[in-house]
Amino acid sequence: MSNDASASAATDRSETASALQFVTFHVARETYAVPLAEVQEIIRLPDMVDVPLAPPALVGLANLRGSVLPVASLRRLFELPDRVHDDAARVVVVGQGSGDGGGAGGTSGFVVDRMASVITAEPGEIEGTDGLTATAAIELLAGVIKRPAGIVLIIDLGRLLQRSGSGRAGAEGGSGGRNAVGPIEAGGAASARPEGEAGLSDEIQLVSFELAGQEYALPIEQVQEIVQVPDRVSELPKAERHVIGVINLRDRLLPLVSLRALFGLPGVPLGEQNRIVVVASRESAGSVGIVTDTVKEVLRVPRAVVDPLPDLLAQGDALREVEAICRLGGGRRLVSILSAARLFATTGIAAGLAGLGAAEEGPVQERQTATAPTRADEEEQFVVFRLADEEYGVPIDAVHEIVRVPEQLTHVPRTPGFIEGIVNLRGAVLPVIDQRRRFRLPEAARNDRQRIMVFAIAGVRTGFIVDSVSEVLKIPRSAIVPAPDLAQDEDSAVERVANLAAAKRIILMVNVDRLLSRHEVADLQAA
Repeated sequence: MSNDASASAATDRSETASALQFVTFHVARETYAVPLAEVQEIIRLPDMVDVPLAPPALVGLANLRGSVLPVASLRRLFELPDRVHDDAARVVVVGQGSGDGGGAGGTSGFVVDRMASVITAEPGEIEGTDGLTATAAIELLAGVIKRPAGIVLIIDLGRLLQRSGSGRAGAEGGSGGRNAVGPIEAGGAASARPEGEAGLSDEIQLVSFELAGQEYALPIEQVQEIVQVPDRVSELPKAERHVIGVINLRDRLLPLVSLRALFGLPGVPLGEQNRIVVVASRESAGSVGIVTDTVKEVLRVPRAVVDPLPDLLAQGDALREVEAICRLGGGRRLVSILSAARLFATTGIAAGLAGLGAAEEGPVQERQTATAPTRADEEEQFVVFRLADEEYGVPIDAVHEIVRVPEQLTHVPRTPGFIEGIVNLRGAVLPVIDQRRRFRLPEAARNDRQRIMVFAIAGVRTGFIVDSVSEVLKIPRSAIVPAPDLAQDEDSAVERVANLAAAKRIILMVNVDRLLSRHEVADLQAA
């Protein structure tokens, strides 16, 4: 290789290494970005448990493969009006470096209106926030990416986690100056761990996309980035029908392949919903863009639900590009996992792409987290009760007794306003509090399922009306974790969370001593 060629190759490698990759999404009218290295996965809105008296930003707690995931609203954090979540809404799951404050494993989720794409920004495109109009939320930004199509706002995840309550004061990240873009790591792969060091993960990560109503996916390590289809695509003369043409992607030629044409499906006009999945191709000695109908989400799935293509289907050429089938939702949702190598082994594609020589870029790396081996733990015993649609638990030794709600409570003048009334319990006066009202839940009409749970708070026996008492449950301590910081505030009585992943249950553990504030306890003692 000549000195000029070596210098040119070194320059290309330097430019690629200095480029920064971001996941972008829309909230209201703006486009935001977070470093790709910080994003663990992107999921649809899961079923969530509402936490009473939680900070306003919290949407709820979700069960993410056995871990408790606090989910916050970016709209609320940026002081934007709420909106009803639709099918386009997604939860961006990010990690916290120290693991403090979030769910198990130090993760938090943020609801966004809809996803945009994965982009690569050159250093010259990134600037600080000096030029932005000062707003209450500007402190949550680390910088901006200036593009001809508009400005993309870079979120400072450290500050965002602290604002939401997921990050503890003094945690790493978000401590720099306003215009610092410190949390962004070049190439988006600084946190990746070599596979040999961490061992083979029992999960794989996939980028899923849709084609003619069917769902397909590529392993995330084969995906370099995801971009929108530009307004103009240059056609190649005498190219195979699979090859749409070429586009200019950051001063490099990127050939585009139609997955519809490759699979023999009817062609449709390209629109705003179409996405280009950029993958590396040995056949063309560079990168190739695969045009899909739309990109759906990033999936993290157990290897146990991924099966090789059955022999009967693997025979012949009809499904030669598919190497495995992923079974989700108990087999109701099947995702065909493609192989980039098999896609580009097609003779027509190799011939049509020969000589284009797009510059090769490093693949996206998956962040892997080592998990400590589980061990047999002792159990704790709880009484489980329901309020509205959620389950709560209290330690069994904190429950003095459980009684039916009488047909009528006696209201005593000049008692504290939080007391619903009193009942005569075996000759003793028992003050009764409506737990729905305490947790600011909608009121419910009295019914036969309701019960009064009697606790001793600061030495005063007090009854709390709950919707129903369902069971006494033994729960392994290994399934009980502290409630995420995001799910707590000064008035929160929920201090722990039991995550029964196999049963798909999240039980909010109540600290009886925090059911009433100090002032209310004093009023109760004086009553």
